[in-house]
Amino acid sequence: MTGWEPSLRYPDPAIRALDHRFERYHLVLAGVERLHTGLRWAEGPVWFGAWRSLLFSDVPNDRILCWSEATGAVSTFRGPSNNANGNTRDREGRLVTCEHGGRRVTRTEHDGAVTVLLDSFEGKRLNSPNDVVVKSDGSIWFTDPPFGIVGYYQGEKAEQERPSCIYRIDGATGRGTAVADDVNGPNGLAFSPDEARLYVIESRARPRTIRVFDVADDRLRNGRVLVDAGTGTPDGFRVDVDGNLWCGWGMDPEQDGVRVFSPDGEPIGHIHLPERCANLAFGGRHRNRLFMAASHSLYALYVNTQGTPGG
Repeated sequence: MTGWEPSLRYPDPAIRALDHRFERYHLVLAGVERLHTGLRWAEGPVWFGAWRSLLFSDVPNDRILCWSEATGAVSTFRGPSNNANGNTRDREGRLVTCEHGGRRVTRTEHDGAVTVLLDSFEGKRLNSPNDVVVKSDGSIWFTDPPFGIVGYYQGEKAEQERPSCIYRIDGATGRGTAVADDVNGPNGLAFSPDEARLYVIESRARPRTIRVFDVADDRLRNGRVLVDAGTGTPDGFRVDVDGNLWCGWGMDPEQDGVRVFSPDGEPIGHIHLPERCANLAFGGRHRNRLFMAASHSLYALYVNTQGTPGG
C-alpha cells in the first residue's frame, strides 16, 4: 500500500467496464489519485463547496479530517469526534454527523455549535449511528447498527438497548421515527434521484445484500433484495443522477475498490483500489469527482456523471 503509485498511462487500468453501460461514465483521460494516507479506518466523506474541502472520518483515531482542494493539505477539523463515522450536509449546508462514541446524530451549526438531533428513541439509547442522508424535504435518514458498541476500537463497549433500525428525523419538528427494523445490520444508505426509493446495505446478512425500499408518505414499504453481493462486502455508497449506485467494495486484493451497479442492480463497472473502500461521496464544483474513503487512505477520480444532492 505505501508503495502504491498512480498509473502513468491513460486509460487507467484500475478502471474497468463490466458492461457497456459503464463506458459513458469513464473519462479516459482521468485516473485514480491518492490524496492522503496514514489513516486507521477512513469513513464518511462529504464535500463542502464553499470551502473547496472534503471532510472525512478516521473512526478509531477519533477525528474528522479536512482535505483542502486548494492546497492539498489535510488538517484536523474535529478531534476528538466521538468516533464520528458517517457525514453528510443538510439542505442548508450544515454538517450532519453519526457518532459511534456519542451514540447520537448531531448537526454542526454555521457558527460551529453542535446540536444533538437524536440520541435516544422510546426512552432507550441509540446503538451507534453509522451512515446518514438528507432528503429534499429536510428530513434526515440514518442507520443504527451496533458496530460501535461491540468493543473499544470504534467507540465504547456497551449493551445494545434498541434493535438495529433505520430512522427518520423530521426536518421541521425534529421528531424521530423508526422506519424499518427488519434490516440485519443496516449500514450505508442512499436515495434514488427521484427519492422514490431508498437503498440500504444489509451488512449482517450472509451474503451481504443491497436492499431497496419504496418511499411513500415518509414510510418504507416493499423491502426487497436488489443486489446479492456474494463474497463481496459492500459498505457505503452514493447514487449518481442517472440512478447508478457507486458502492464501496471489498472482496479480495484483486477486487477491492468501488463496484458500480445500474439502477436495476446489475454490475456495470469497477474502480480498483489497493484497499477495501468503506464509503464515498461526489464532490468538486460540478459534483463529478468521486472521493473514496478506503481503509488507510483517501482516493479521488473524476467521472463523467454527477452525484445526486443530499448524499
